Amino acid sequence: MPVTDPELVKIVQNRVFNVLICRKCGAHNPPGATKCRRCHSKDLRPKRKELAKVKAA
Repeated sequence: MPVTDPELVKIVQNRVFNVLICRKCGAHNPPGATKCRRCHSKDLRPKRKELAKVKAA
């Protein structure tokens, strides 16, 4: 069920997209992290900010 309230959409997008991804193990880390919570690697990247494109059937 899609979210239609604009305020809720902003909250959801912030929770989903505002994370860092470890390049070594793929774990999600908080935005202020300097090393991975799982493997302790320092090779982190921000999550891509694009929404997935839906294929037309």
